[in-house]
Amino acid sequence: MIELNLPSWAHEASKTVVADGVETHYFELGQGPNLILIHGGGPGADSWGNWQSCLREYARHFRVIALDMPGFGGSGKPSPERYPYDQASRNRHLIAFIETLGLGPANLIGNSMGGATALGVTIARPELVAKLVLMGSAGLAVNNPDPSVKEKLKQYDYTRESMRAVMQTMTGSQFEIDEALLQHRHVLMQEPSAQAAIVKIVRSDLTYPEDSIASVKTQTLVVAGKEDKIAVPARNQRYLELLKNSWGFIIPHAGHWVMMEAPEVFVGITTAFFTQNWA
Repeated sequence: MIELNLPSWAHEASKTVVADGVETHYFELGQGPNLILIHGGGPGADSWGNWQSCLREYARHFRVIALDMPGFGGSGKPSPERYPYDQASRNRHLIAFIETLGLGPANLIGNSMGGATALGVTIARPELVAKLVLMGSAGLAVNNPDPSVKEKLKQYDYTRESMRAVMQTMTGSQFEIDEALLQHRHVLMQEPSAQAAIVKIVRSDLTYPEDSIASVKTQTLVVAGKEDKIAVPARNQRYLELLKNSWGFIIPHAGHWVMMEAPEVFVGITTAFFTQNWA
């Protein structure tokens, strides 16, 4: 595993557990109701890169746990020849993680592919989920009709500058790229097993049938960046139409990574959702 430059508090919060046969790295901070943060699936994604700006603030109210999914960060990266890296395996892994640590029912926040994973667990095992936040979430077959967005992401070639292009595509117009975060994501993708895994991951289908999504009765907050080029407004609107017990919150000037682009607003609105009765 590649050694990363993390602050001392992050090292102290770093733990591992085996879930669904995969050694799974996660950070754990704070006390209170269980809150699980699930990162997205782009190159260089992991729990630290996605959630570092939110972890300690969430820990004031929750026992907050941010895990690395299989193929990412400090978690195991089994060979694609023996591990499918499909959405069903991600759902199964998160269910096993929750059950192994005895976390259910937990509040879940999922970004992008992590949103599809949180949603998949909620569809399959609603008793494990207290409340759900979908932020820039995958899961619905409603996409940006502009083909140039996909083309930009396909041009990623493991170089530092192509990682910069990925980050620029994922974020809103006012976001200034943190060079330390760029380096963090770049270093993660220099690991050969991570490169092998991401090739399989980006080809996986992240969508569910609309009737399966509509079956979810769990209270859900749909959070969107107004400038998100991936989870476009039509997708978020469709989630609100399908999910009976859902609320929506749109953040201006933000793109696909609201938790990095507007962490104070994001933590504030999600904490209110989890701690207050909005029914």
